[in-house]
Amino acid sequence: MEQAPWYSITDVTQLDTPALVVYPDRVKQNIAFLIKAVDNVSRLRPHVKTNKSREACQLMLDAGIRKFKCATIAEAEMLAMIGAPDVLLAYQPNEVKIHRLLSLVQTYPETEFSCLVDTSATARQLSDLAVEADRVIPVYIDLNIGMNRTGVAPGSAVLALYAELDQLPGVRPVGLHAYDGHLRDPDIAVRTTQCDAAFWPVQLLSDTLLSQGFAKPVLVVGGSPTFPIHAKRPDVECSPGTFIYWDKGYQSVLTEQPFLPAALVVSRVISLPDATKVCLDVGHKSVAAEGELSQRITFLNAPDLKAIGQSEEHLVVDAGAGHSYQVGDLVYGLPNHICPTVALYERAYTIENGNVTAEWRTISRDRSISV
Repeated sequence: MEQAPWYSITDVTQLDTPALVVYPDRVKQNIAFLIKAVDNVSRLRPHVKTNKSREACQLMLDAGIRKFKCATIAEAEMLAMIGAPDVLLAYQPNEVKIHRLLSLVQTYPETEFSCLVDTSATARQLSDLAVEADRVIPVYIDLNIGMNRTGVAPGSAVLALYAELDQLPGVRPVGLHAYDGHLRDPDIAVRTTQCDAAFWPVQLLSDTLLSQGFAKPVLVVGGSPTFPIHAKRPDVECSPGTFIYWDKGYQSVLTEQPFLPAALVVSRVISLPDATKVCLDVGHKSVAAEGELSQRITFLNAPDLKAIGQSEEHLVVDAGAGHSYQVGDLVYGLPNHICPTVALYERAYTIENGNVTAEWRTISRDRSISV
């Protein structure tokens, strides 16, 4: 008897579509792969922007991961809700976010929260508000090493800001943050050369700060594309995020990494508009639509379907003449970009042994939980 594909769901009649489904056994394997790639689990600070759920993060806690990175106050609170000990808000907060961050610090005293800064004005404002709240917030200077979206270019300005932070009563400089998400060459040798070049000034800054009498800075570096490169460096914290669910985009480009697709979008055929076309219920609101149409989603059990049009709730595909698709047929889609896809769903259904077993709320897709 032929074995069913790993993604097959037995009780599909109970699953309305489009639906985000997660395979916990594969999630656990991906976490194990991540831990195996470093010499010490303490060097891992995974980003939770991909999964946005307490349950997925709890699996990382259960595996011994204690440090996390996030992009929003809601993600930070989600982590605190499950008792994460160390949470870095990898974002420079404005005044409103500073107040919310300080509320988190007060509400969840068992979690140490930190954040990024890249300007003196923000650092001073953060310090003043922290002093009013009788708190001291650990901060990292955000470095611009090529992404060109936030951060300070490595150099004397970083050293000056670090020294200023050290004198502010409401903050405590603890390290440097350097995200190199622009380095995605499919050739790992080329990517390594590029990554080493981008990291060199970060290491130089760290060495200089140490020589100036500061404590050794914590270096939080990289994302998924450069994870296997930074994982080999001693004394840096690595912060990939997509690894936990993986997706078609990284599966195609980062072929040296062993992570498994662990989240899919399940869709149904809802109409047969003509002899060659099939319409599915997976529109812009169901899968990340920032990429080129043909690359937004790949159907594992129908790889020959070619997307020709998409709107908010529909995806029209060319199935070719003489196809056998019928209304109600199920297709399993691997998103090209899983992170924004997850954020489109308020819940994910877990699939174990072919059955729907539970729901994982995408709790931090909201901008606010309680703070």
